[in-house]
Amino acid sequence: MKLGEKIRTLRKQRGLSQEVLAEHLGVSFQAISKWENGSTMPDVMLIPAIASFFGVSTDELFDFNLYETEKKVEAIVDAYSEAWGKGDVCRNPEECERILRAGLKQYPGNEVLLNCLIGTIPIPERAEEVIEIGKQLAASTRFDEIRIDAYRIMAEAYKSLGEDAMCREAVGKIPEIYFSALSVKAELLDGEERFEAANKEKCLCLEHLLRMLSILADHYAAEGEREKARIQLDIAHRVIAAFENDFPTRYTRSPYDPAQIEEISRRIDVMTPDEG
Repeated sequence: MKLGEKIRTLRKQRGLSQEVLAEHLGVSFQAISKWENGSTMPDVMLIPAIASFFGVSTDELFDFNLYETEKKVEAIVDAYSEAWGKGDVCRNPEECERILRAGLKQYPGNEVLLNCLIGTIPIPERAEEVIEIGKQLAASTRFDEIRIDAYRIMAEAYKSLGEDAMCREAVGKIPEIYFSALSVKAELLDGEERFEAANKEKCLCLEHLLRMLSILADHYAAEGEREKARIQLDIAHRVIAAFENDFPTRYTRSPYDPAQIEEISRRIDVMTPDEG
């Protein structure tokens, strides 16, 4: 397939007009038409921008096989996930980064691999690097979820550097959404899809609720309102304790965590005044 044919194929796969592509690249729609019919070639300086717009590497642009690329990237992500392990904390960050960087040598600029990488690099130790990757993702990704996550992680990196204005700016680009794809699936789909979505959303909602209660406790404690802080922690304690008899599923682990209970109890003890 010639380059012009590949550009046309990519454009039509995304349902875009020649005018929209031309506006993004800063050329006329007649130029796009000439590329696609093979009468002219894009300027070499535009090749990275074209590849970035369509979310492919320049190698893929000249030797296009999107399905095979996606399968190979998926295999790299699987290896990365295996190295990460279960839970929210990576058990082997060095190996995870090695796997992803090797993948990026094969598929430069791949947004899926970059999205994994940005969550692997430690903050604040390498916050500047995280910010640069986040900017790249936010500017070029095809996927809203990757762009939003990039802004979230950038905000965390800016905060770690004490750059509160930049943190606030990044946070301001995250849309306020009152439902998730998982919650909608749980409400509207049936069978196994509904079961999977409901289990995952349950665990995420619990995680978010406990985090917000902890933040409120920290705020009240900083304001010297220890009793209000203790109340927030007590709510968190009772919420997590309510899941004691819950169980893991094929999609989620049990949300009950004795270590978390112990940590909350310790914080409650600190907030409770000594009698006498």
